[in-house]
Amino acid sequence: MRDFHMPGRSEILAANGVCATSHPLAAQAAVDILKQGGNAMDAAIAGAVLLGICEPQMTGIGGDCFVLYTDPSSGEIKALNGSGRAPAAASAAALRAAGETAVPVYSAHAVTVPGAVDAFCHLSETVGRIGLDRILAPAIHYAEEGVPVAPRVAFDWGNEAAKLQGAARDAYLIDGRVPKAGEIFRAPGQAEVLRRIARDGRDAFYTGEVAEDICATLNALGGVHQTADFAATRCLETTPVSGPYNGAELFEHPPNGQGATAILMLKILSHFDIAGMDPFGAQRAHVEAEAAKLAYDARNRFIADPDRTARLDHMLAPETAERLAGLIDMTRAMDAPAAVSEAVHKDTIYITVVDRDRMAVSLIYSIYHGFGSGIASNKFGILLQNRGAGFTLEEGHPNELTGGNRPMHTIIPGMLRDDDGALMPFGVMGGAYQPNGHARAVSNLRDFGMDLQAALDAPRSFSDAGTMKIERGYSEAVRQQLADMGHKMTIPDAPIGGAQAIRIRPDGVLEGASDPRKDGCALGY
Repeated sequence: MRDFHMPGRSEILAANGVCATSHPLAAQAAVDILKQGGNAMDAAIAGAVLLGICEPQMTGIGGDCFVLYTDPSSGEIKALNGSGRAPAAASAAALRAAGETAVPVYSAHAVTVPGAVDAFCHLSETVGRIGLDRILAPAIHYAEEGVPVAPRVAFDWGNEAAKLQGAARDAYLIDGRVPKAGEIFRAPGQAEVLRRIARDGRDAFYTGEVAEDICATLNALGGVHQTADFAATRCLETTPVSGPYNGAELFEHPPNGQGATAILMLKILSHFDIAGMDPFGAQRAHVEAEAAKLAYDARNRFIADPDRTARLDHMLAPETAERLAGLIDMTRAMDAPAAVSEAVHKDTIYITVVDRDRMAVSLIYSIYHGFGSGIASNKFGILLQNRGAGFTLEEGHPNELTGGNRPMHTIIPGMLRDDDGALMPFGVMGGAYQPNGHARAVSNLRDFGMDLQAALDAPRSFSDAGTMKIERGYSEAVRQQLADMGHKMTIPDAPIGGAQAIRIRPDGVLEGASDPRKDGCALGY
């Protein structure tokens, strides 16, 4: 139990339903959907789409999603891949011939076909209860009427606005400037698109005027996108991957998401006495950083489009983790393995909902970098993701940019099933940090017995591209000890990631927690 003399917040407790996410309006909209008779999937989609209006720098209908969810009748955990593909005419060879060594991050070449809308429509039809018109009503309302810009959103907006180009500047700036906290942001073009989707389903987005608007915008910037690429977009039902850790089982979305990286990282950490370490000390931060370097190197070698990920079993094999753990020197930092494919970013949203029937939904939804590619469609102002920057141009690599393939994704929804029967849908935003964040949250709970909110509040560190980012929650003494081990230290301007979680306790009560690094909250009824 937390010290009530100190700043902080408690978990929220509810019996009927809970939503935890990064903006209060989205959490409220999701709970309202539950009260109207919708299930957790209806509520999660409603909240997620609204987050594209409340946090447009993080996500939107021009992006992708991944979803884990439970069948309340059987308890089975299911997965849905809502990531889009590169256009059929995309070619790493063409970019290499043009002198590129990586996919240009803020260009039409980095824009993959958005997959989230197809996924949301599919899940509404096959899992939801109340239909798209009611699910999308909150987002349509706020897109038209506007939302006050929240403080953390305003902070991020200011940091990322320089990437906006062309029509995106008109759609996402107010009189040519970054909005201030409390100013009203409206997205009338998106409201119109959402109305069409609510009426006509996925075809309203992937065929006709909306798809033509997106393709024309990208073609004018050198993109090779065709309306046939949009019409062919389909989400993929798949099966989670999982691995044990200290009396619990962690479930992750399979490739092309990077969730297997979190499982491998925990398997490496299981070879050390993490519970015997100071949770906020140098020793734990060091071994976690070293495990992350090794797990992320494996990710960069193996994770790609599902049809091209050939060595996942090897990546998750116990002997692989054992060998990697043997490479860790507890007194000295190793050099960071070279990144193969990832353009680092930190922007996404995560939402989790549990309903009265105990359906649990873990949904993550992103446009990749802050404001994605910086490109918005000319007519409707749909901001387009730059997920294609997750490809490599290395010839013959499993994750090489190839027409029709999905890139390696950083966004990962998670679920943790404890040996006492408790289930916890959770997610940790933060781009590259996400597998490390999943491992840190699971370890906080399982190794140190932290309460759910405390596990999300706790200070974070992340060894990224040769530098250990460490939050101000760590003491100067710990930072010095890590520097003495050879870690190059920096305190980032923004906190590392953000997290949301709901725990379905064995007694059936729901606990919700929301990271104070964001503007959001957990709400229940």
